[in-house]
Amino acid sequence: MSGQTLNNLPFISETQIEAVLTWQPLMDVLENAMIDFSAGRVAQPVRQFVQVPGQDNAMMAAMPAAGEAMAVKVFTLYPQNSGTAVPTLQGVILVFDKNNGTPLAVLDGRLITEMRTAAGSAAAARKLAKTNDAIVTIMGNGVQAHSHAKALAKIADFKAFRLWSRNEARGQALADKIGARYYADAEQAVRGADIIACTTAAKEPILDGAWLKEGAFVTSVGWNTVDGRELNDAAMANTVIVESRAAAKDQAGNIRGSGCEIFAEIGEIYAGTKIVPDGNTIIYDSVGMAIMDAVAAKLAYDLVIK
Repeated sequence: MSGQTLNNLPFISETQIEAVLTWQPLMDVLENAMIDFSAGRVAQPVRQFVQVPGQDNAMMAAMPAAGEAMAVKVFTLYPQNSGTAVPTLQGVILVFDKNNGTPLAVLDGRLITEMRTAAGSAAAARKLAKTNDAIVTIMGNGVQAHSHAKALAKIADFKAFRLWSRNEARGQALADKIGARYYADAEQAVRGADIIACTTAAKEPILDGAWLKEGAFVTSVGWNTVDGRELNDAAMANTVIVESRAAAKDQAGNIRGSGCEIFAEIGEIYAGTKIVPDGNTIIYDSVGMAIMDAVAAKLAYDLVIK
């Protein structure tokens, strides 16, 4: 933006972002960003957390990244807000001009975080999963469950659409909203599924690897501390793909708890430098990356401002 200064720094609201940010372009910029990351063309530290004193499990975090886009996200995570009118995740993203360091805009970070997480899963699934005539299972009933249903619908031709949740009332309500069949039993929901999205705040495994069909694709995005897990050791014994080896080993409870081998970063898969053998069951363990927020925010900025 010409003449941009801090005195006229624009704020881009969630309403403005929602009006312009769509799934396929978002998946495309995320795929390119992950290729750049694994190729060493992105600078970013592992996400930094600060526990909030006196607030159970609440934290604040900062996520700077510089690559094709340059931005920093600062957000709070309050799990105790679940089920209330206040979002569990709230934050802002400050986007910079990477050529001269000028701040360009502040964007509401909630929807961008929601969409880039689900779009990251969907981009990995369109590369690695069976998407024709697919049985898709969503595990969870919150924001990410809903967002994953919408994102996966852009890449998967559903044969059947299932949803499981520990809370039956919320699970049934979301299943009705997204056109899925609700399952009260997790095993029944997972058996035979081609794509499974785990989107819960579980601290103990909700998915057993013994339930997975050969060749299934599982994405796990639920997170509740670095030691919380959605998947058991049997699931993590499959082909494990992450966004960043360093971030996964530091912050992914599934990986920290199982001690599993990491096969590849997703950027290596996109670039073709690592290839998953045909028929392998795939676990995509996603903790989220600063560069994902940066490119998603820059995409939204470009669509709103330019």
